[in-house]
Amino acid sequence: MIDPTLLSVPDGAHDVTVVEAIDGLSYIDPNDPAMPSYRVIANNRQPVALRDMMIEPVRTGYIGANHPKPDPALVPPTGAEAVPDVDVTVVYLPVRDGVARAQVYRPQSADAAAELPVILYFHGGGFTVGSSDDTDYLTRRLAHDNGALVVSADYRLAPEYPFPTPLDDVLDVYRWLTTDAARLGGRADRIAVAGDSAGSNFAAALPLYAAHHDLPAPAAVVMLGAFVDFVQERWDSFQRLAPRGIVYDSPFFGFIRSAYLPTTPWTEPLASPIYGDLSTYPPAFLAAGTHDPIVDSAKAFVDLLDGHGVAAVGYWPEGMPHGFYFFPGVHPEGDTAFDQVRAFLAEQLT
Repeated sequence: MIDPTLLSVPDGAHDVTVVEAIDGLSYIDPNDPAMPSYRVIANNRQPVALRDMMIEPVRTGYIGANHPKPDPALVPPTGAEAVPDVDVTVVYLPVRDGVARAQVYRPQSADAAAELPVILYFHGGGFTVGSSDDTDYLTRRLAHDNGALVVSADYRLAPEYPFPTPLDDVLDVYRWLTTDAARLGGRADRIAVAGDSAGSNFAAALPLYAAHHDLPAPAAVVMLGAFVDFVQERWDSFQRLAPRGIVYDSPFFGFIRSAYLPTTPWTEPLASPIYGDLSTYPPAFLAAGTHDPIVDSAKAFVDLLDGHGVAAVGYWPEGMPHGFYFFPGVHPEGDTAFDQVRAFLAEQLT
């Protein structure tokens, strides 16, 4: 069902989502009068730019792939172990400047010739780390539970590529799907957008962009660890939970905000959708645990949608942290979230 021309990077094209080190001095004019000082700094340390120095340990330690696991009982099953009956294919989809790597998830239970409803998914990672590989369990589960074709798209990361470049990448993939989803085995007229954490921010912003750029609105939006506001300091849950948070904390939030929005106002609606015009927003499902620092803003987003008469469902499990749905078999509330997503999408994708 997948167009074979999408299985590799086209000749002359470039996968823009590959993380590549960028020399901080490359942004400086060689004739800049400060360059002698910068060369001395570059001779003393690498990376030379502080933003690159700060993100390096986060990227190498985020998933903990090389960290010893002293207790085997605390190693969760992989996505393939938890949800084995899903086929996964890597494709490369056109975006500005090249192509973006994506993984296509198709439930084995589906008729091989059927065009399935599509869920376009964006991984989390604070806009600065991660890839579609990290959310393999989530996307397998969504494909299996909903009988859907899940397209899990990578995108360029900050700080190398701040707003709007990562959002542009996911918008380009969405735009392509609205006309060419059949080349993957999907229905161009039945597309939901979804994501976790930072990925949920892209999913939340996409309908606002579509409303003003001659793009069809998605059929639905699903936000796990719903992230809709970069001005988190105004929310009580952030004030209480972020200073000593584990999955999400104030210092990391401050870093990702400055990395993704170095010059963009924090209330820009395509970065903080809670400040956008929600009057024509599609049906939405949001989930965040009550121990997630960003839960109050997610609840407020649902209230705003309700005020506009938009079908909105919120799931706020007591005591759950940011990412409670991430590991298979760890929290029963994660299974409940997927069950609620299935019920929600059954109404929106049929």
